[in-house]
Amino acid sequence: MLKSRISRCLCVALLLCGCVLCWADTIVLEEGQSLTGDILAEKDKFIYMDIGVEVLKIPREKILDYEYAFGESSLQIEDVDANMFGPETNEPWQSPGQLYRTAGLQKTTIEKCVDAFSEAVVKVSSPAGMGSGFFINEQGYLITNYHVIERETRIEVTVFQKAKDGFEKKKFKKVKIEAINPFIDLALLKVEDLGDTAVTYAYLGDIESIRVGEEVFAIGNPLGLERTVTNGVISTKNRAFEGLVYIQTNADINPGNSGGPLFNLAGEVIGVTNMGYIFFGGLGFAIPIDYVKHFIENRDAFVYDKDNPNTGYRYLQPDQRRNKAEPEFLKEQAKQR
Repeated sequence: MLKSRISRCLCVALLLCGCVLCWADTIVLEEGQSLTGDILAEKDKFIYMDIGVEVLKIPREKILDYEYAFGESSLQIEDVDANMFGPETNEPWQSPGQLYRTAGLQKTTIEKCVDAFSEAVVKVSSPAGMGSGFFINEQGYLITNYHVIERETRIEVTVFQKAKDGFEKKKFKKVKIEAINPFIDLALLKVEDLGDTAVTYAYLGDIESIRVGEEVFAIGNPLGLERTVTNGVISTKNRAFEGLVYIQTNADINPGNSGGPLFNLAGEVIGVTNMGYIFFGGLGFAIPIDYVKHFIENRDAFVYDKDNPNTGYRYLQPDQRRNKAEPEFLKEQAKQR
């Protein structure tokens, strides 16, 4: 009698489980495992599934196949709050010895990007003037333009951190020049007196992923107006000037913006602003992020020499000819005339 009851209970349990599985969405992983639950959202790089006790964030490259219980999703990506699962991103990536990070962030609004990354933007000051810059890691390394610190060694960095009633300014005067490249107008600095101050840093994007016409925005300190945000679109991604390629944008770029970041709508830095026409609106230029990455990765080649403020690059004149006589081929040409 007891065995009969147990058998009936097991049958009912198996039947219920079968019904649950029949109504569940399914994801099959590349290694053969099968997950069942409710698929909440599909995004470019991840699929989110609720398995009852937890929401799983499953990379698409790990998925062999998936299907919905009713043949289609009951919840579209537009219905999902972008903050429900946090920013869609791969884990911040940084190879050994590399100073910057990339993350493949999901595009959102300017407002959300500014809220997340505006603290990474700083003011860079010297006796000659001021400009902007941005942190690339939590250790205090930051990027700015070379012309912002040109011929100067006394540099001050002002950090703007969120406080209860707005922003709190923190000034740091122990700033080391790590590397400079005057030719592409870049400088790598390090704030050495951060102490217990935790800084926000920006992720670097990819020049290949940007498109002409897409929306971008800049954060900087134009004309001393701190934390100014300007927006526009990419006018062209390959404007040539003096042997280099620049991103052209109609976002306003003014003196004081120099060295600051140009962001895409994912909050990734795609360029470093360094040129603009004051009397012609809509003509701003930024150094493409690929130049910046190359400069950081090869910083040993551009290391700053404290004994020479103009260090960076120098052209050496070739040796003069030791034989001052006229070359023979010129003599022959003279005879033929």
